[in-house]
Amino acid sequence: MESIALKASLRKETGKKASKAVRKESGIPCVLYGGKNNINFFVTEADVRGLLFSPHTHIVNLDIDGKKHDAIIKDMAFHPVTDSLLHADFYEISDKKPVSVEIPVKLEGTSIGVREGGKLNLDRRKLRVKGLPQNIPAEVLVDISELGIGKAIRVGDIPTKNYEIVSSKDMPVVSVRTTRAAAAAAEGKE
Repeated sequence: MESIALKASLRKETGKKASKAVRKESGIPCVLYGGKNNINFFVTEADVRGLLFSPHTHIVNLDIDGKKHDAIIKDMAFHPVTDSLLHADFYEISDKKPVSVEIPVKLEGTSIGVREGGKLNLDRRKLRVKGLPQNIPAEVLVDISELGIGKAIRVGDIPTKNYEIVSSKDMPVVSVRTTRAAAAAAEGKE
């Protein structure tokens, strides 16, 4: 996984009033879980933008008033109308403790079924994986070169190394469906 550095400051007060005051100053209230104690802090909206608008899962190198923590984002709360970030929960990670995160799926190759006129469907854009943080890749690579019309690649078909895919083994990740043009061409050959 890629990593991003993020500077943060401790919050001295918690609760609705304190959170509103932080948001008024263009800050985002956050909590870091998973360590010995929960840590309440805030980050600026501009600093966290790189995490928000990325399809990838990042290891966040938090610098909270000089103390370093490695974490991942576990949850984010957005305003229902303006879509601005209201709150973020981070989970502290270590090299010895497995973590479960969602990472994007990346397709490799050109499908035989698509060349024959089928339509490629990406059924899962992200998959939940579990492993030590240093072993989790930035994305799950799926080779679709041998995928024919009417066939699917399921979670159980994807090879993994030093991590496991937690999602159901029977769940389809990518498939090629028959189109009307491909069906008509197949009838014409018969």
